[in-house]
Amino acid sequence: MTIKSLQTLVADALSEVKTISPSEALELSKENKCNLIDIRDAVELQNLGRIENSFHISRGLLEFSIHPDSAYVQNKNLDLNKELVLFCAAGGRSALAAKTLKEMGFKNVSHVEGGFGNMSNSGFKVIK
Repeated sequence: MTIKSLQTLVADALSEVKTISPSEALELSKENKCNLIDIRDAVELQNLGRIENSFHISRGLLEFSIHPDSAYVQNKNLDLNKELVLFCAAGGRSALAAKTLKEMGFKNVSHVEGGFGNMSNSGFKVIK
């Protein structure tokens, strides 16, 4: 049995998903062309704050919450016709999550290079 390393899994995901820069994500957000989805854990949001106008769906609930029929999508008015731009703390989890969403059938999915760390230094407003 061969077990893939985390580095291999992330590298595989990065080869399959679209990676965008924080400035590209900011532009998409300002133009209302995407859903910014923060997949960090609730504790991370409490400790570091959250990006203004982002949706929070923790990584552990993503597949359940992002389905078009889910209460989360319907209650939060998440527009699944817009690009789904995922981010985490540094980019590893969001790459894996974006790959999963592609496997679910979502076409317009990307993740932010460097995650929250880069975004908070690139013009995004952080709410504490």
